[in-house]
Amino acid sequence: MKIIIDADACPKAVLKNAIEIAGKHRIQVITVANFNHNITSDLHIVVGDASQEADIKVINMTAPKDIVITQDWGLAAVVLSKKAAAISPAGIEYKQEKITFMLEEREIKAKIRRSGGHTKGPSKRTREEDIRFAETLEKMIIREEQQNK
Repeated sequence: MKIIIDADACPKAVLKNAIEIAGKHRIQVITVANFNHNITSDLHIVVGDASQEADIKVINMTAPKDIVITQDWGLAAVVLSKKAAAISPAGIEYKQEKITFMLEEREIKAKIRRSGGHTKGPSKRTREEDIRFAETLEKMIIREEQQNK
């Protein structure tokens, strides 16, 4: 098991928490971001800034049992199809049974924006999200470790 972070838009607190929790469990953390981002990580992969380049790298590196941290619902869907797990920076674990609905919602919002409408953006990050992220990531790791015994 390894943790792969889609670091293009990953909050610093999430990156810090993920690295600390992974270290406690002796799990490798790999961050992936385009060269426009300054990421501090022991194992960081820099990609170009072409559309979806970081996502494609994450997909190609993901294996069953890995955990991917991303806020990209499309990337999360592909990760789940590869028998890996995915979690958002807000601490929400993506589930196979909900991902289709989430992708449909994303498409509806994209249509609204393309037609000139506005959709609500993300709210300011809270301390509660940091706590939920750390707790959920810890639970996911422990669950995976127990399944591999």
